[in-house]
Amino acid sequence: MSDFKVLTSPQGGRVTLDGRDIINMAANNYLGLANHPRVVQAAKDALDKYGLGAGAARGIVGNFAPHEELEEKLAAFKGTEASCVFNSGFAANLGAITQLIGKGDDVFSDELNHASIIDGIRLSKATVHAYPHMDMAALEKMLAESTAENKMIVTDAVFSMDGDLAPIPEIVELGKKYNAKVMIDDAHGDGVMGPSGRGTVDHFEVREGVYVETGSLSKGFGSAGGFVAGPKDFIDKVSKQARSFIFTATPMQPCMAAAAVAALDILNESDELVRTLWDNREYFMKGITDLGFDTRTTQTPIIPVMTYDEEKARELSARLFEEGVFSQALAFPVVPREQARLRVMVSAAHTKADLDEALSGFEKAGKALSII
Repeated sequence: MSDFKVLTSPQGGRVTLDGRDIINMAANNYLGLANHPRVVQAAKDALDKYGLGAGAARGIVGNFAPHEELEEKLAAFKGTEASCVFNSGFAANLGAITQLIGKGDDVFSDELNHASIIDGIRLSKATVHAYPHMDMAALEKMLAESTAENKMIVTDAVFSMDGDLAPIPEIVELGKKYNAKVMIDDAHGDGVMGPSGRGTVDHFEVREGVYVETGSLSKGFGSAGGFVAGPKDFIDKVSKQARSFIFTATPMQPCMAAAAVAALDILNESDELVRTLWDNREYFMKGITDLGFDTRTTQTPIIPVMTYDEEKARELSARLFEEGVFSQALAFPVVPREQARLRVMVSAAHTKADLDEALSGFEKAGKALSII
């Protein structure tokens, strides 16, 4: 894939990208755990003990001790009865949604939800009602008009292109009012939001109103894979019936499960990395807005730097790279037409010197392109 830039270093706040030392402002590695010594060592130890591949489906002879430990610790971390680990967050959403709803059911989905939610709904054959982004009045109107016996509201918690937060307390209240289950995808909130990074549901303190939650192990936790967390009877159903689980011939490698366990242990022991992440986020956010860049309504370490013009977004990304900073340009179909931007990702792995250097690069590139 020659169009892709190539890393020749570990993931971190600074990386070697296409042979250059670059400040990395494009990774989901929010807490810097992808190259944390304890996480890496846990993977190495598991690699020595269990080998590399799982070799079979978990229901046959591919269920390793780290898988069981990870699911137990994830459930405790998320405050649910049980969890089930998938090979990816995409697969987790497909598995959860298709077990929650089906033909004849109504599902209410934020129009900016992740593609994995959209595809899961399509596979479920439920009737979809896409409500305008975070518009609770529109959502309530749709719910009130629904005559379906089984209803579900599904939303991203942190929207990955804008960095804004879904109004989960309001969604939970509407779910109670109209007898609709609530599903939250917290892929970009795990390790980021809430006490010790336990997620956006805990940030809003509405755990009891959320029926099922999905998440990612490849972002805040620095490993790979995804998960579904919820009531034990539902998780049992997912593990026995979800096609994206049972027909994935082999599960995530035991070493990656062990790495995720180590990441959870770090978060359970201390909130230091989460506090560093948010300190860095506030520092950079003040700097980028003081420069005059348009960052829309972000509330998280995902900071969109808007250009609205696709070519200008690419030019800004290229000029930043010349200044030693990498931030990816995004345009249609990843974001709506005429909504082109750079997506800046702040991490606990960044130093203040990194962030100052990045801001200097943004200032030079932004002025050269007459964006600021």
